[in-house]
Amino acid sequence: MHTDPAVVVGVDGSAQSACAVDWAAADAARRRRPLRIVHASLWPVLHAPLGLPMPLGYERAMREMAGDIAREAVTRATRIAPSLDVSTDMPVQQAAAALLDASRHADLVVVGNRGLGGFTGLLIGSVGVALATHAVSPVVVVRPGRSPGDRRAGQVVVGMDGSPDAERALQLALEQASVRGSGLTAVRACRRPGDGLDGDAFAASIAGWAAKYPDVEISQAVVPGRAAAVLVERSAGAELLVVGSRGRGGFTGLLLGSVSQAAIHHAACPVAVVR
Repeated sequence: MHTDPAVVVGVDGSAQSACAVDWAAADAARRRRPLRIVHASLWPVLHAPLGLPMPLGYERAMREMAGDIAREAVTRATRIAPSLDVSTDMPVQQAAAALLDASRHADLVVVGNRGLGGFTGLLIGSVGVALATHAVSPVVVVRPGRSPGDRRAGQVVVGMDGSPDAERALQLALEQASVRGSGLTAVRACRRPGDGLDGDAFAASIAGWAAKYPDVEISQAVVPGRAAAVLVERSAGAELLVVGSRGRGGFTGLLLGSVSQAAIHHAACPVAVVR
C-alpha cells in the first residue's frame, strides 16, 4: 500500500476535467505517486433545506451518475498508466471545500480550467480563488491541449521574483523538469530597470537549487514587460508554467488580480500554483 501523498484530481464529467485526469495520471506515474480521483456533489442534500422528500428514483440516479463519472475517470487514468494505484472519493460536499480538504494530505491537486456541475467556474470566480489561495498543496490548472505524453513539448517555465513562494515554485519546477527529462527556464519580469531581483541575486537564488538537480539544464531570462504578458508569452510550447501564489515586484498579487487571471485563462500550457 502506498504511503506517499497522492496526486488528487477533481472530476465532474466535463472535457476539461478529462484533460485534468490525463495530466494527473501521467504526473502520478512519472513521480510514482498514487492517484486519488475526487467527484464532489451536494445533490443528496439539495432538498434538505426545504424539508422536501427526495423524488422517487432521484437518489439512485444521482448516485449512478456520480459512479459513472468516477469510473470513467479511473478508466481514463489507467489507460494513461496501467499500473497506477488509483482510488476514488465521492464526498457529499461543495467542490472547492472537498478539494481544499483533500489538499491537506495531497502531493498536488489537479483541476481543469473550467467544468460543469459542482466544478463550474472552478478557476473563474470565488471557488477558484479559494482553492488557489488556501490549498495546502500546490494546485495545477490544466487547459485542453497537448497530450501529456507528447514529447514535442518544451521546457518547464517558472516565474521568479525573490519571494518565498517563488522559491517554493522553483523547487516544484525543478522536480517536474527532472522527472520529465526536460530543461527549466527561470523567468524574471521587470517593468523598469532595478525592479525586483538584481542579476546576482537572481542567479544566486537559482544556483543553490541547481546543485540539487544536476540533471536539469537551467536557463535564466530577465524579460522587460508586465509579468502577465511575460508569463503567457513564455508558456507557449512549455510543458508547465509554475508560479508562486503571492510575490513581490512583477508578480505581486498573482492570484488576486489581473496577473493570475491572465496566467490561468491564457497560458498555453498547464499552470502550477505554489503557496
